[in-house]
Order: sequence, then C-alpha cells, then structure tokens
Amino acid sequence: MELIGWIVAIVMFIIAFAGLVYPVIPSALFLVGGFLLYGWIHTFNGMNIFFWMIQILFVILLFGADTLSNLVGVKKFGGSKAGMWGSTIGLLVGPFVIPVAGILIGPFLGAVIAELIVSRSDVKQAFKTGVGSLVGFFTSVVTKGFVMVVMIAIFFFFVR
Repeated sequence: MELIGWIVAIVMFIIAFAGLVYPVIPSALFLVGGFLLYGWIHTFNGMNIFFWMIQILFVILLFGADTLSNLVGVKKFGGSKAGMWGSTIGLLVGPFVIPVAGILIGPFLGAVIAELIVSRSDVKQAFKTGVGSLVGFFTSVVTKGFVMVVMIAIFFFFVR
C-alpha cells in the first residue's frame, strides 16, 4: 500500500505543477489532495498538527502570491484596476479560447483591452500594462513553483 500511496501522491503533485501554467487547475488543492490521499492510502503517521499548520500557511501564501504578482506586475507598468481585472479575466479565459498560447495571450489582451475601453488609456500605455500583466504572470509562476517545491520537501521530511 505504501507504493500506491506514493504513486497517487506524486501524480497529484505533477497535476499541481501543471496548474502553474494552466491556472484553471487549482495547484494548492492538488498538493493538499496528494498529502491527504497518501495519508488515507498509506498512513498519516508523521503528518502531525505542526505539519498541517505549516502547509496551511503555505497554501495561503500560494493564493496570495497569485493575486499579489498580478497586482504588482500591472501596477508597476502603470496599469489601473481595470487592467488588473482584464488581465485576470484573460488569464482564466485565454487558455479556453486559444489552447496553449492563450495562457500568455489571454492576460496580455485582457489587460490591453481593459485599459483601452475602461481606463481610456492610449495604445502605448495599454500595451505597457499588457506587458506588466505578463511579467506578473511569470513572477507568479516562479514564486508559486518555489513554494510548491518547499511544500513537497516538507511533506517528504515529515513522512520519511
């Protein structure tokens, strides 16, 4: 049963990492799901209250990193709240409209369109905001990837 627990946990972790580039996959939930399924299939020994408190803090950090990276990226490049919302909507819709490339095109176009229509920015500023949304997205991917690796390392440390 231990082998099955490890296989299930690792598959869940891989799906979580896919969520870094495909944001409709809730990475944090798949990580926690991997921890829980491992415990349910094999054993919860080692996953004490301290383990769960640490993991909950990291889950909160994952959700915060997403929002904060987008906010900072758009704001740093002079974007407005409309640009932030446009970028977020584009990030969620883009991959469905344009598979694969939509993950990059969606937030960029969302920010640009929102800046042009809602904030009435000029084209140069709207484009700059779109670039900021991409910078925010890439920053988010790197930050979340690092946090997820730390979460998995902590899991291995506690269950060894």
